[in-house]
Formats: sequence, C-alpha cells, structure tokens
Amino acid sequence: PLPQGTVASPLIVKGKARGNWYFEGSFPVTLTDEAGNVLMAHYATAQGEWMTTQYVPFTSTLKYTLPAGTTSMKGFLILKKDNPSGEARFDNQLVIPVTLS
Repeated sequence: PLPQGTVASPLIVKGKARGNWYFEGSFPVTLTDEAGNVLMAHYATAQGEWMTTQYVPFTSTLKYTLPAGTTSMKGFLILKKDNPSGEARFDNQLVIPVTLS
C-alpha cells in the first residue's frame, strides 16, 4: 500500500527489498493501530534469490480484525529488516501510515 492508503483484510503486501533485509528468505512485517497495538505480525517472503545486494521481490498476506470499539482508523504497516545478530547498528525499518478498514 501507498502511504495514507486505505487497507482491508486480507492485506496483500508486495514490493522489493534489498537482499540484506532478508534472513533465510524472509523479514518481519507488522500491522499496528495508531496506539502501537499489534493487529497482525507475519513475515514477508522472498520471491527470488535473496542472497544478493540487489532488490528482491517479496510478498506477505496479513489477515486481521479491528478490535471492538476501535475509534481511530489510523495505523501503521511496518517492514523490518531481519536482524538475527541483534546488534542495533544493523536495525532498519520502513513505516507506512495507513487507514484501516
């Protein structure tokens, strides 16, 4: 989805990420509400050879339901570079603001 775009479940996320974002062919994807509550956490999966520095296509499908009483329809799609080392200097993420439906 594009920033500020409206998303619905199931949310299909597609794009390209550099090979170093993947570990064992995947990286974490999280959908949160405006307050940071996790609606769905899953993984994006490489659609090609990920052991490269080039861009590699990925896809992920997030199925979610909004909690009862949800008043804000704002949320965030967060794509995180997989970092099995745990070292903060290798962390990276892309945060996309979205409207939930």
